[in-house]
Amino acid sequence: METFVTVKSITKEEVYKEIIPQIESLISDEDDLVANLANAASVLKLAFSTISWVGFYLNKSGELVLGPFQGKPACVRIRIGKGVCGTSASQRATLIVPNVLEFSGHIFCDPDSKSEIVVPIIKNNQLLGVLDVDSANFGSFDETDKSYLEKIVDLLLPKF
Repeated sequence: METFVTVKSITKEEVYKEIIPQIESLISDEDDLVANLANAASVLKLAFSTISWVGFYLNKSGELVLGPFQGKPACVRIRIGKGVCGTSASQRATLIVPNVLEFSGHIFCDPDSKSEIVVPIIKNNQLLGVLDVDSANFGSFDETDKSYLEKIVDLLLPKF
């Protein structure tokens, strides 16, 4: 007789609830922004198999410049208002794009990217950058991701 081992499935929300304290622990005693962004990106990439790329673009002289990330090499500079990242930055709002092929002006840094979520990083009404998360699957991101990724950005804000 065969025995089947089942693993309790864990929801996306449960994963976020597990990794937020990890990120808090990693950044709590560290003031270096690059180190903190690098660790946050790493935790997110390791936690979700659906994430193909995750990283930060920082606002430098009015354009988004690649910061710490996990994944394939990426576009280095994105103009504010261009692509999903630049649009999120200009609108100062989180954007969920279930199908990047349908997003007018999408910048194809990674041709395998199918869906994306971008969270702007704003402190004292100044745009500091964005958190960009991509997936090789369509429809990977939803309101749960939006809520928790915005919480992660909030955790990082004091480090800017």
